[in-house]
Amino acid sequence: MKCAERYVLMGRLDHLDARAAGWMARHGVLLLRASLGVVFLWFGALKLFPGLSPAEGLAGQTILALTNGAVEPAISIPVLGVWESLIGVGLLTGKALRLTLVALLAHMCGTVTPLVLFPSEMFVREPFVLTMEAQYIIKNLVFVSASFVVGATVRGSSAQPRTSRSRTTVSSSEVADEFQFRAA
Repeated sequence: MKCAERYVLMGRLDHLDARAAGWMARHGVLLLRASLGVVFLWFGALKLFPGLSPAEGLAGQTILALTNGAVEPAISIPVLGVWESLIGVGLLTGKALRLTLVALLAHMCGTVTPLVLFPSEMFVREPFVLTMEAQYIIKNLVFVSASFVVGATVRGSSAQPRTSRSRTTVSSSEVADEFQFRAA
């Protein structure tokens, strides 16, 4: 491929990249909020039906330990399911978003406690080899980060693509001129 052809191709790729980045900036936060909402609604709904949630045992055991035995899993798991479902609905609808994000972050604080309360059940070998349950907990770091991105928009700001410093469209005569300039 000649230098001039490569320059035209790079200009076209830059244009496509700028368009894709613009689309992602316009729609990314909404898609992130919606996907978080689906996950929370889904996981929460599973807890409303005994035996369906794979996290039910660990969640019940954790809440039992945190409340010093005062709240049994038969109560705590459905309450947790409603809490998670409400977070999901809040994220999906965008209603009461600040309150929804506070509830999400409070929930995330609770989800990490098994790492401290039950280390023998969370690590195959401490501190780096995680069990499947601990991996399930650690992935919540992504939820926390995603909630920060969504939270950054509650006051009306939005993600904006950076403007490209290079030109995205170039005529063939400009390419020839540029090629000659570079060659000179």
